[in-house]
Amino acid sequence: MSVIYDRVALIGLGLIASSMFWGMKRAGLAGEVTGYARSADTRATARDIGLCDRVCDSAAEACDGADLVVLCVPVGAMGAVMAEIAPVLKPGAVVSDVGSVKRAVIDAVAPHVPAGVHFVPAHPLAGTEQSGPTSGFAELFDNRWCLLTPEGADEAETAKLRQFWEGLGSNVDVMEPDHHDLVLAVTSHTPHLIAYTMVGVADDLGRVTDTEVVNFSAAGFRDFTRIAASDPTMWRDVFLNNKEATLEILGRFTEELFALQRAIRQGDGDHLHDYFTRTRAIRRGIIEAGQDTDAPNFGRGGKV
Repeated sequence: MSVIYDRVALIGLGLIASSMFWGMKRAGLAGEVTGYARSADTRATARDIGLCDRVCDSAAEACDGADLVVLCVPVGAMGAVMAEIAPVLKPGAVVSDVGSVKRAVIDAVAPHVPAGVHFVPAHPLAGTEQSGPTSGFAELFDNRWCLLTPEGADEAETAKLRQFWEGLGSNVDVMEPDHHDLVLAVTSHTPHLIAYTMVGVADDLGRVTDTEVVNFSAAGFRDFTRIAASDPTMWRDVFLNNKEATLEILGRFTEELFALQRAIRQGDGDHLHDYFTRTRAIRRGIIEAGQDTDAPNFGRGGKV
């Protein structure tokens, strides 16, 4: 593809930002990519591995003259970062993000967006449990969805950002921010909370099971631990900033769990079989939609 943005600034240099950089280089989407991370060690690592064409020592320096700025920091930090970089943003620049919560990000970022600068929030539905600048790879977004939640943003700039994410390999759709947060509470946020809880239960039982939980982990528990290994700062901010939707879905989950407890207690095999049959069909639908595979380890190979 041809260059879409002459200069792209990545603020935060973890898994998503590093994968965006390698993806941009693969597809030739940007003339220059600058980057900034709060940690000096992270900046040093980024320089050592050639992550970004130029790693800067302040967010403002990285964003000065950028055509696209992507906030790749935890959701809770986005408002402060936006306030910091606002004075250096050039007219016509686009600001976006990769946060998995959208309403809270819009509420925190939008008040600091200068006149003449476009804000087009986004959320790539891709990731692994790895984090940091060395964790990224160009293929992360291939055939994964990226959701844009423009909420009144300029249509031409939204279309351009769509083209950018498509160039990174993503399927792109547009969604209303509050609906996005509800959908993600179902598909991502609550499952992560459940995974953290199950691994926490195993840890609490450590005095009884000793090393058996680790040594004899079956596939189900291994999948829980993979999810629960995700960045704790990011997920703390997700739950605090998508509180209502997550609590709603968690309440529904609790009701379903009680119904399954009752079926097990009463020996209601028919109920259990019907329930598992219905939920199994969802897994098949995910595979048919190309969002995973039925291969061992979910087809993720060494990236997991």
